[in-house]
Order: sequence, then C-alpha cells, then structure tokens
Amino acid sequence: MAADEPTQRTERQVALDYHELPRPGKLEIRPTKPMDNGRDLARAYSPGVAEACNEIAANPRDVVRYTARGNLVGVVSNGTAVLGLGNIGALASKPVMEGKAVLFKKFAGVDCFDIEVNESDPERLAEFVCRLEPTFGAINLEDIKAPECFEVEERLKEMLDIPVFHDDQHGTAIVVAAATKNALYLSGKNPANIRVVGLGAGAAGVACLTMLCSMGVKPENITVFDKEGVLHLGRNDLCPEQLAFARDVGRITIEDALKGADLFLGLSGPRLLTEEMVARMAPKPIIFALANPTPEIMPDVARSGAPGALIATGRSDFPNQVNNVLCFPFIFRGALDVGATEINEAMKLACAAAIAGLARETTSAEVGQAYRGERLTFGPDYLIPKPFDPRLLPRVAYAVAKAAIETGVATRPLDLHEYRLRLEAQVYRSSMVMRRVFESARRSKRRIVFAEGEDERVLRAAQAISEETADTPILVGRPEVIESRLERAGLRIRPGIEFEVVDPTDDPRYPAYWGSYHKIMARGGVTPDLAKAILRTNTTAIAAVMVHRGEADSMICGTFGEYRWHLNYVTQVLAEGSLHPVGALSLVILDAGPLFIADTHVHIMPTPEQVCETVLAAARHVRRFGIAPKIALCSGSQFGNLDSASGRVMRGALELLDARPTDFEYEGEMQTDAALDPDLRERLFPGGRLTGKANVLIYANTDAAGAARNILKSVAGGLEVGPILMGMGNRAHVVTPSITVRGLLNIAALAGSEVSSYG
Repeated sequence: MAADEPTQRTERQVALDYHELPRPGKLEIRPTKPMDNGRDLARAYSPGVAEACNEIAANPRDVVRYTARGNLVGVVSNGTAVLGLGNIGALASKPVMEGKAVLFKKFAGVDCFDIEVNESDPERLAEFVCRLEPTFGAINLEDIKAPECFEVEERLKEMLDIPVFHDDQHGTAIVVAAATKNALYLSGKNPANIRVVGLGAGAAGVACLTMLCSMGVKPENITVFDKEGVLHLGRNDLCPEQLAFARDVGRITIEDALKGADLFLGLSGPRLLTEEMVARMAPKPIIFALANPTPEIMPDVARSGAPGALIATGRSDFPNQVNNVLCFPFIFRGALDVGATEINEAMKLACAAAIAGLARETTSAEVGQAYRGERLTFGPDYLIPKPFDPRLLPRVAYAVAKAAIETGVATRPLDLHEYRLRLEAQVYRSSMVMRRVFESARRSKRRIVFAEGEDERVLRAAQAISEETADTPILVGRPEVIESRLERAGLRIRPGIEFEVVDPTDDPRYPAYWGSYHKIMARGGVTPDLAKAILRTNTTAIAAVMVHRGEADSMICGTFGEYRWHLNYVTQVLAEGSLHPVGALSLVILDAGPLFIADTHVHIMPTPEQVCETVLAAARHVRRFGIAPKIALCSGSQFGNLDSASGRVMRGALELLDARPTDFEYEGEMQTDAALDPDLRERLFPGGRLTGKANVLIYANTDAAGAARNILKSVAGGLEVGPILMGMGNRAHVVTPSITVRGLLNIAALAGSEVSSYG
C-alpha cells in the first residue's frame, strides 16, 4: 500500500485542483444579451423588462419566449445517496450537482441551476421543489436515497406540469435497457423468454427491472435479491415499488436463482458474484455488474466462468460502461424543446432504442479520436455508444421529442425534420451552412477519387460519403493497407461495394495512366520513364489522370504535404481551356456567422487581374451556400490613404470590377476592421456601396489571407470548410494536412454537387 500512496495523493490533489483553480467550482452565469450602455440596461431591466412581464402575465406560455425557463433545468438533491459516498448531506453533494449541470450544458446545451436542499423528509422536500416550478422548465432529481426518492418523484409528478426525472432511477434504467436490447440481439434471445436475476433493489435496481418489463421481459421471470435476501411476498420491509417484484419463492439463494438464468443485473456491492455462480447461468449469459467502483464480479472472472458472456459495468476502464450521461442530457433536451409536461414511458423507451441503434452503426470519427486505441465496433465489447459520440444529441433528443408529440404530452408544435437539422447544427457547426451543398450532393451521383486513400481520415470520410450522399468514393492506395486500417478503425465499408480501389503498385490500368500523363507532359520535359516513375508513386498525379480520363468526376488530395506541390500536378493534368486555378477560398464558421477568406493558397502575390478573377469566382462559390456575397477588398490602405503595394493592387482590381457587369456587393480598398464594422466604415467612407458587414474578405497576398484564416481558426474557434479550389470546374480540390474527417466530408459534398454554373 505504501508504494501506491504518492500516486493516490497526486490523483487526489489533481482532482481538488480541478475544482479549485483557476476559480472555485465548475459553473458560472453569463449574459446572453448585450449590456454595454444605458440603452441596454433600460431594455434588460427597468423600464423595458415590464413589457416582457406583462406579456407573460397575459399568456403564461410566453415565458419560454421571453425568458430562459424553456432551457433551464433544476438539479435538486438532498445529498442522502451521493454516488458511492452515501448520505454525505446536501452541502457536500454540491460538487456532484455542479458536475451534473456541467454535463447538461456540455452534451446538450441545457442550462442548469443546482439546488441542494437540507431536507430529508420526502413530503417536505417535494413541497419545496414544487414551489420552484415558475423557475424551471424541468426538474432533475439526483442522489436521493430509496425509498424516499420514489415518494418525492411521484408527488412531484402529480403536482407539476413540467418533466420530473430521477436520473439515478430512470437514467440508469434507460442505458441498461439499451445495453440489454443489443445484448439480446447478439445472443439471439427474446426478452419474453429470458430469466432475470437482480441483485440490488434500490432506486436504480427497481427502475431497471421496471424498464425491462416495458421491453417485454415477463415479471414472473424476474427474481430479485437485496441485502436481506430474496424479495418474497412474506417480507414486511418492502416499499410498494419493491413489492412489485416480490415473488412467492420462499427463501431461495442467489446461487439457486442463477441456475439457467439469462441475465444478471447487479446494482449492489463489490464482488458478490463468483465465477462458479456465473458458470451456472444459461449459455451466452448477459452480466451487468454495475456496482461502483468495484463491480459485483470483475469482467475477467466472469469470462472465466462463462466465456461467451456479454458483460457491462459502471466503470470507464472496461468496455460497455453503463453511464447515465448517455441519456439524461438528451432526454431533457427533447422534452424541453417540445414543452413536454412529463417524461413518460414511451419517451424513455424511445431514448433507449435510439441509444441502442446508435451502437449498431459505424463509430463516428469524433468518437474514434476521443477513444483512440479502443476497438469501437458493434459487438460484445461495444453494446452501447461512448458518451462523446456527437450523434447522441440529434438521435436521442429527436426520438424523445417525437415520442412526446405522439403520446400527446408536448405543448409546443415542432417540425421534426427541421428539429433534427437544428440538433445536427448544434453538433456539427458546418451542417446548417452546408445543407444546400449536401442536398445537391444527394441528388447527383459523382465519382470522387481520394489521392491519399490509405489515410484513416479518408477512410472515415469514405464511410460517411456512402451513408450521407449518392457519390462513389475511389481510394488510391494499397488494398492490403486499406483493408487493415478499415479493420483497425472498425469501419464497415468494403472495396467493390461501397468504394473502389486503385492500387498504385499493381493496377492493370497503370500503362494507360502513365501513357495519358506522358501525352500531356511530353513537351514539358517528361520522358516515358519519368512518366512511369511518377505514375507508380505519385498518388496525386494518379488521381488527376483518372479525372482527366473521365474515370472520376472530381479528385481530393492534400491530406499530407505542401499545398502547392499538389496544386502543381492538378494544374499540369487538369488545367485546360478556361479551367485554371483562380484562388483558394476558405469558409470559416464563427459564432457570429460564416466568413469567407481568399486567396489563401494559390497566388502568393496576385496581380489586379488575378484579384478581380478571385472576387468573381468567390461570389459564385459563396452563392453555392445560399449566401448573398458581400465582398471587401482588403489591404493595408484605407480608401486610398496609403500608397502601399497592397493598396495599389486592390485599386487596380476595383477598377477592373467596375468596368464589368456584376450582381453582388463589393467595395475596397479597406482594412479588415472597416470591412467587418459598418459604423466604422461609414465614418471613414460615407455612402459606400457595401451594406452591413462584409462576409467575404479578399486579400492582396496569401500571407495576409492565410494569417486571417489561421487566427480565426486558432484564436476565435472558427471551423473551416475548405480550402475550396476555385476555377477548376469542381474537378479538383486540394485540402491541407490539418483537415478533419468532417472537413473531408464537407469538401467531398462540394465536389459531389453539380456546379455547372460555378467556376
């Protein structure tokens, strides 16, 4: 033990520092409206606040229009059953309740106040919470011991017209139900035919068993034990909720009950199940040993007794962690968004089904990144999703909202299709901006070749393309490497079905490819031997030749290496007629909205003619996103106040633009702050032709454009879509090594959309 003490002290101190520094606690309150001057104060408080008060007094349902109540949950506890700490009191429970509030915000954007109450009497606690109804859109009861928690919840459900949810009961039950659903699927068992043995009859245990019955498990096939033994009809120490699972079985032991049982559900204490007990269970038993921190049986011991067992615990260091965070943020999100008056059984079952269904799908790239090194493929070690799966929010909240509407407990109308899109936009900030592009990509059926087909990001993007668009990915890479990495990443797609492979080391089309490249470059100093060497090793050249030959519609390259190196081969092979690289356009999505920046990569020091061409191409591409372009020509000079090189270039470009017909707003030359601040611009240059904030910034060199792009990404938290290579008729896009899987999917959607009218 002595050897472990320094490590234990260190971990303890790290946890304490996390809660104390740089400021105590895990929560703060921030305003959502401006509070910068007297006008703001008058609107936020007196006299303006009276208008909102009067509207709510006249129509109480308008409270969700004018206040935060519709997105506000009260996390309420009396600290009588905290985690594995027991009855530590309301005050000591506060760090847990703050943590709960943080999880609500992190995973579902739900605001919380944590309310710790010094009250152990269930009736008085319920009365206290009842009086809080005007404040909250929903109540989350937390860490209240059984059987008082049953009484508190039932009384509140009777008295309140807002959802009341005891997460220790129902959150655990929902995640257990999801895991059970998938475990039964893998073991080939029917819930109506299985026998269940429960160990632990507290709040969570009773709720889990009730949920299993809702899934089709027969109550007569459930045998439950607590610390006093089996729950039977002769006991007089059971509350009504426990009595519902009491059976006329006499005083049998858990060893007897487990013989031939299909499912063990443990919510009790450490090491209460033995290898010998597990060995007595039915083939392929389901063992949920959920006691924390030490389960009823360790997974390795359980597998020794039953090699085919499907096992879940409450711990994060073993597969299949039953974690309430898979449920509670999202069930509240859906309930709040439809103004549900309760969280009913249908909503809970919908939540469980959505969680279970998500585990059966291919793991998202974001989850793979967060849990690198773990095998995340549906099976015995992956029965339920991981908490950081971003798809939980749109899937689960949508399913809950839909169930609330269908069962008549929703009070606010909701377009479910638009709701799903809005939820996805909360998870993937690019989704709203990219909606038109993806809709176009779903209508077209284009063949997109990825030059770096062995890159795991490309493999994950190919999986997403096969699921979200009608396009066909073509991957340039060694088949054995691609197969190995697909297996390692747990991806389902396979060559010849969802995608095609071009093997640079041994493809029958190799003679035709090097022949095509040589024909293009013969007068560019490329000999047949050099053409053969390039087309054997240079995957960017291979992809470009495929597009040139019509074997692919578009190519994507650049996940490693330098942008202009890739651009060189794209230009060599695909620049013909009116097609040539005009500029690179990056869309940066900020909290304030989308902002486009060019030229970030193509022309290091563009001429006025090249800037003019970049402006025209940018206007066309911005419209692909359904956005009206407002373009600012940015330089160090401000409307002619400085005779700088960048100013002269922009003035020349402005003259060229003025000489031709255009149908979009533009203005220059100006500094970036003037482009983004209409009031400043009006003071400096009254009556200009640009209205409002510019949404496209064109710079006079790649240094300035690249710096703006990188600062917005790194400091302002901007999300980039791009760079988009303009001028190539959508035949090629060159990305950068920092591209993410979502970024590749976005570029693929752009490449997969029909853009005959765009350059």
